[in-house]
Amino acid sequence: MNPAPQPPTVAPCQPRNPLHGVTLEAMVTALQAHYGWPGLAQRVAVRCFSHEPSVASSLKFLRKTPWARDKVEGLYLFMLREQRRSQ
Repeated sequence: MNPAPQPPTVAPCQPRNPLHGVTLEAMVTALQAHYGWPGLAQRVAVRCFSHEPSVASSLKFLRKTPWARDKVEGLYLFMLREQRRSQ
């Protein structure tokens, strides 16, 4: 006999995680709008921000490179804290 189907598991809500639900594209776009490409390249030293930068090329690189993605996520969190302090 087959066991009864289980309901799909729902990921727990993460109200204190500021990255929950934020896509990498949204992060890169917000950082670019806040710092600009030159400022972003200065803060995170990767070629996708300094040589012919675009959101698409940045996403392609960041999805393949965990250490760079960690730096971008950290900078995004720093930017959010900075914005909250200035309000």
